[in-house]
Amino acid sequence: MKKIFWSIPITIIVLGSCKSMNNTQKGTGIGAAGGAAIGALVAKNSVVGALVGAAVGGTAGYFIGKDMDKQSKELKQAVPNAEVERVGEGINLTFNSGLLFKINSANLSDSAKQDLTKVAGVFNKYPDTKILLEGHTDDTGPDDFNMDLSKKRAESVADYLATQGVDTARLIKKWYGETQPKFPNDSEANRVKNRRVEIGVYADDKMKEKANKGEIKE
Repeated sequence: MKKIFWSIPITIIVLGSCKSMNNTQKGTGIGAAGGAAIGALVAKNSVVGALVGAAVGGTAGYFIGKDMDKQSKELKQAVPNAEVERVGEGINLTFNSGLLFKINSANLSDSAKQDLTKVAGVFNKYPDTKILLEGHTDDTGPDDFNMDLSKKRAESVADYLATQGVDTARLIKKWYGETQPKFPNDSEANRVKNRRVEIGVYADDKMKEKANKGEIKE
C-alpha cells in the first residue's frame, strides 16, 4: 500500500520560521507557538508531534532547551552516523544504518547494539527525560502484519536499552506499521530506510519542575 510522505515537509513548516534562532530559542519559540494548524500538521509526524506537544515554552522552555542542546551534542559525538535534530524542547534521533531492520525482522544487528550502547550511556547521564521509541515498517506485506512487526521493533530497542541500564519507566513504546514512512516507498533503497525505529527525547515532569524553578544549570 502506498503512503503519503510526510516527514520532511512537516519539519520544514514547523521550524522554517526559526532559522535565525539558536537551538534553545527554537525550543522556547515552538513551545509557545502551538495552534490548531501546527497541531494538525505535526500529527502527521508522530515524533515531531510528540516533541512539540511536550514543550512548555517560556523561561522554563529556555532552560530545558539549554539542557537538550548539551545532550544532543553528546549524542552526535557518541553516534556520528546518526541524525540528531533539535525539535522544540526535545531531540529527534534517527539512525542512518544502525537501527534499520532486515525485511520482516525485529532482530537488532550487531551495529545497532553498538550504537544503542553508546546512546544509552548518554541517556543515563541525563536521567530527567522521557525516551519515545517508535517502530515503523515499509509497505511490503499486510497492514496488520506490519503493525505487529513495528511493535516488535520498538520493543526490541526498549529491551536492549534496559539491558544497558536505562530505566524502563522512561521508555515509551509506540508503533505505526507502514503508516508513517520517512521516505516514499517507491524503491528498495527507500524501503530499507523505512524499516526503522526513531527516537524522541523530551523533558519529564521532574525536569520541567526544575526548569520552572530555574534549577537547571546552564
